[in-house]
Amino acid sequence: MNILVVEDERNLADAICRILEDAGYNAEACYDGSSGLLSAESGLFDAVVLDVMLPRMSGTELVHELRRQRNPIPVLMLTARTSTTDKVSGLDAGADDYMTKPFEAPELLARLRALTRRQGEVVLDEVGFADLTLDLATHDLRCADRSVHLSGKEFEVLRMLMSSTARVVSKQDLLTRVWGTDGDTSENSVEAYISFLRKKLNHLKSKVQITTLRMLGYRLEVLSA
Repeated sequence: MNILVVEDERNLADAICRILEDAGYNAEACYDGSSGLLSAESGLFDAVVLDVMLPRMSGTELVHELRRQRNPIPVLMLTARTSTTDKVSGLDAGADDYMTKPFEAPELLARLRALTRRQGEVVLDEVGFADLTLDLATHDLRCADRSVHLSGKEFEVLRMLMSSTARVVSKQDLLTRVWGTDGDTSENSVEAYISFLRKKLNHLKSKVQITTLRMLGYRLEVLSA
């Protein structure tokens, strides 16, 4: 399970990531609200641990924007504030649970388990865009009565594009989210997998195309009739 930690205090963010990794999760940290929102929108995470006080975009603004997009990812908010008003504001914005700093590691893990159990009752089996449906369990991509199976990297690249249709996804975002921190991976790898996916979209006779925006990245678009 992949957990996103959005916390501007780097030592605390890294400590939370270590707690999560020791418990068997994959954890990744962002240190401001804007980058946290982009990561949460990527579709690669199963839950978010989110601080309220963040630079560039507050935690409350971040979760509000996710819910405005109808993104159901579970959000556990963290704050040093203890007033009921602050907690109510976070929950009203769309957070699923709230913890006050300082906290104990066992409570953090227990609250995350509870959130992801609840999410499991409504977990999506597939994502769609225009005439495409991507099966999250089998990695099969369908269009009408045609289907193709995607490799692991093809699946992650397309899932990220399908989960981020409102914005352009940069090559660097794809490298970071799909290939991780492997220094031997270059932008040529992204271009190769985009090419593979384009061929499969053509095979499916889909109206969806992957458009390249020079110096920016990629996004999905629907071909006009």
